Amino acid sequence: MSTFIVHGGKPLQGTLQPQGSKNEALEVMCAALLTTEPVTIHNVPNILDIHILLKIFELLGVRVQPLNAHSYQLQADSLSRDGIDESQLQYYFSKMRGSVLILGPLLARLGKAIIPLPGGDKIGRRRLDTHFLGMHQLGATFCYNAEKKSYHFETKKLIGNYILLDESSVTGTANIIMAAVLAKGRTTIYNAACEPHVQQLCNMLVTMGANIEGIGSNLLHIDGVESLQGTQHIIWPDMLEIGSIIGLAAMTQSHITIDNAINAQLLEPALSKFRNLGIQLNVKGKALEILPQATYSIQTDLDTHHIPTFADGVWPGLPSDLLSILLVTAIQAQGSVLIHQKMYESRLFFVDNLIQMGAKLVLCDPHRVHVIGLNRSAALKGIRMTSPDIRAGIALLIAALSAEGESIIEHASQIDRGYENIEVRLQSLGADITRIQA
Repeated sequence: MSTFIVHGGKPLQGTLQPQGSKNEALEVMCAALLTTEPVTIHNVPNILDIHILLKIFELLGVRVQPLNAHSYQLQADSLSRDGIDESQLQYYFSKMRGSVLILGPLLARLGKAIIPLPGGDKIGRRRLDTHFLGMHQLGATFCYNAEKKSYHFETKKLIGNYILLDESSVTGTANIIMAAVLAKGRTTIYNAACEPHVQQLCNMLVTMGANIEGIGSNLLHIDGVESLQGTQHIIWPDMLEIGSIIGLAAMTQSHITIDNAINAQLLEPALSKFRNLGIQLNVKGKALEILPQATYSIQTDLDTHHIPTFADGVWPGLPSDLLSILLVTAIQAQGSVLIHQKMYESRLFFVDNLIQMGAKLVLCDPHRVHVIGLNRSAALKGIRMTSPDIRAGIALLIAALSAEGESIIEHASQIDRGYENIEVRLQSLGADITRIQA
């Protein structure tokens, strides 16, 4: 178990390159299982969740060739479920929620799949119904093996169908898309998630020979093909890491430039919320510059001047993963904001740590937190805390870097699952952060 030791209260300065999108990487790497030909993927983030996915690939017979620290060639010409070490598969599935993304490709290619219960962040109920019911509507049968704690899927041939998703699940949409591209006939997916990484998955599949209409909307039409070819794909920058850096710069009154960050379609829903917190963002070409601000004021509603609400929503609404970062950034703002986390009922419990550090927060219920900005009238104080999940972990790290004194953040590996070499990159900006291994 690794731990971060942080001495905060210091302004940072420098330039960072954003890592590739974790969420996109998990989807497009699983899409490589849909063809026997080589697929080369660039700008892959060097993070723990990617390493876990590659271990699963190796168990399935996929040839994994690292080209450099951020590029891989994947070839699934020997893809097989037979003879797999199910105990090892279960072990790696227990480490990561995104492991369920192999379901669609395995059914499309092999007609069968074993899916142990996936693990990942403990942020509340995370149902798999959308994935499983989608496969069932495409012609697969499944059952649960209670002894092995795994789901077993089979199909003679996936058949296109009209599918109305019961929720706009991002990974559920991605799984159904990957199954449908090799199904017989036309599949229509309504209420599909249309986040940028789902669009990128669709664009990559089209270069492989898939026939997909409606990319970027919540209504997709997919005409199945017999086979797909290899391709090359470049992953977009990670908007969640970019948002984390913006929050860090604001809280620590730092001058930070994020190179190669700007993509209007990708970033605007996030950037607009940081602007609503009063944070000034300078766009210089493809770079994003955040200057030190002595104060930043939360914008009230124009018609009533009531306290604004930041709530997660279906794209192009605010991504749920950014709420933890916006919450911690609002601590030193002038004004108040209500953070409404609709999706997960346990994601906001980490705010107990922030309250202990001196933040003025009220946990109204499992889904809502009222943040009363300190307006820099008092600094947060360093404490010992534990990272419960990836986004809460980075939010606590931002708080620690802005706080006076020493903070200790245990379970730093949770942050490693989504952020590449985080302490090294922060040290390059002047942060006083050290990792120790227990």
